[in-house]
Amino acid sequence: MVRQLLGTSSRHEAALVRHYPRLVGLAYLILPVDRKRHSRVLAAHATVQRALPAGLPRPRAAGDGSGGQAYEELRLRVLRAALAPVRGRRPGFGPLVWGLRLFTPSGDQEELALDRELAGLAPAARAAFALRTVEGLTAGQAAELLGRVEVADPAAAVRAAEPVLALAAATGRGAGLWPAVDACHVRVQPTDLLRRRRTTAGTLVLAGLGIAALLTPALAAGPVPPAPVAPTAAAPRPGPRTEAPDRWRSTARVDFTAWPARGDRRADAALLDRALAAWAGAGPATEVEAGTVAGPPVEQRPRLLFAGAVDGVPVVVLYDGLRIARYTEGPGGGLLLGGAEDSDVTSAAAVVLRRSGGTVRYLLAPWIDTAETRRLDRPDAPANPLARQDGVTDPVPVGGGAGCPGDVLLQLRSTPVVAEKHAFLLADVGGLRPARLSWTPPPEQGPARSPREAVSPEALRAWARAACTVPDASPGVRQLNLWAFATQQLPGGAGPVSWFCLRSDRWGGEGSAATAVLLPGPAGAVRTGRADGRACSRYEQDTVAWVWWRSPQGAEFLLAAVSRRVTRLQLRGPDWSVDQAVPGRTLAVQRPARSAATVEAVQENGTRLHPLG
Repeated sequence: MVRQLLGTSSRHEAALVRHYPRLVGLAYLILPVDRKRHSRVLAAHATVQRALPAGLPRPRAAGDGSGGQAYEELRLRVLRAALAPVRGRRPGFGPLVWGLRLFTPSGDQEELALDRELAGLAPAARAAFALRTVEGLTAGQAAELLGRVEVADPAAAVRAAEPVLALAAATGRGAGLWPAVDACHVRVQPTDLLRRRRTTAGTLVLAGLGIAALLTPALAAGPVPPAPVAPTAAAPRPGPRTEAPDRWRSTARVDFTAWPARGDRRADAALLDRALAAWAGAGPATEVEAGTVAGPPVEQRPRLLFAGAVDGVPVVVLYDGLRIARYTEGPGGGLLLGGAEDSDVTSAAAVVLRRSGGTVRYLLAPWIDTAETRRLDRPDAPANPLARQDGVTDPVPVGGGAGCPGDVLLQLRSTPVVAEKHAFLLADVGGLRPARLSWTPPPEQGPARSPREAVSPEALRAWARAACTVPDASPGVRQLNLWAFATQQLPGGAGPVSWFCLRSDRWGGEGSAATAVLLPGPAGAVRTGRADGRACSRYEQDTVAWVWWRSPQGAEFLLAAVSRRVTRLQLRGPDWSVDQAVPGRTLAVQRPARSAATVEAVQENGTRLHPLG
């Protein structure tokens, strides 16, 4: 028996060493995506390192020729452990790394898009994706393995992974690991290097004093020591890194990493040192936008994006691969941190340099060819040119009310070097970066339509009426999308109705949605529901909304609208009910008077939907 156990242990150890990168990649893909990349990398390694069986060998797993029985048993244990947090079991402790942050590479735009799609899958579906790509299993083999680790509906998990598998295959990542998910090839960066330097120095001084105190009695009768040497100056803090002015023209990663340093004080070492010290925690109080991780830069030398005087006030803007830091001196100065991970051509197009007197100055990306402003509440008015010097714009009025984006939008156009004929809109939301405005037109036959830039006349007019029904327009919002999911003709020829779902997505990955209805007349849209989560995103593309409406003749109607995959509506009141097919996706039911009502939609597959909020 002892010989059998030792043989089993050695086979498992050999399989783990041989296939360690595959197993770690498998765990990394399955583990919860709400972890930070550092903790997710460590958790993936810990999951695999704890996979060696401690006792008798387990029953033989289903074979597929991928590495022998020992490997198959390890793979089952990794799958079970990676999915364990989803079933409410607390994962064990993983390796500890002091003073360093570990990151998988961010990758190019195709990899970032694939990562976002994977983040939208349930853990079981991510496991199915990993088994199909990393392990090369068939759909049937993947479903069989998921069943062995107690996944409730393995076939559904495999089906849910199919669209992302198609995207991976289209981008050449349909087999094996790609850099962004290879947790065995990581980037290592310091975390609190500057703070640790000061702490370590202080510790060494105290240790030296302690040693001197111990040695003083022994040396009392000895020779007189030489005069103390003057202490040497502290090592200078490394300055920020800068990119070549034309790097953005040659890189395939067009985001904040491609920005050159600009501003008339970018060579001012003292100013830059004060900004770095503030970020390291030695300067003025730091303000952090909601959803942004606080703390010193994750890179020893963050990138310098700007250092100069803006309206006579010194301003420094830095970027550490995850966050933007804006350091301002003078009254009301300090450090402001905002998230900026996985930025792109549009979300890395502008940074707020300074707010003053109801205006804002922006620093624009080097790839912006033309810059204009336009009024959100005047969709048919032409855009006006916006002057800038070395990327810094003239003051732009803010405007806007509580809960609404700013009235004055930035209308930017990228140079053809990075995107041909690409114009887009940015709206001020009070933070370090404006939010991109996008637009999803009313549905047609066939697949759901994708968001596009909100620069068309139809999009501008819709945004003008519905802007103040967005669920969130606060600092840290990255994108605002307006989706016109249904249109309806009112009874008695009273005019058209437009039904919207508006979505706010934040830099940290959180989001919220609100439904709204636009009735005839000069008034704007009216919000009908709101909820946090993934509603009205690519991951939850179905919705239902309703509202009471009084006709010009005084009759009361309950109006309801649904998205394209809904087939029936069920309406209930205190003493009435309606269960009706909705081939046109809208319904108007006349009632004698308004009353409490319940609205429920039924999709073609039997799934039931309820209105937001």
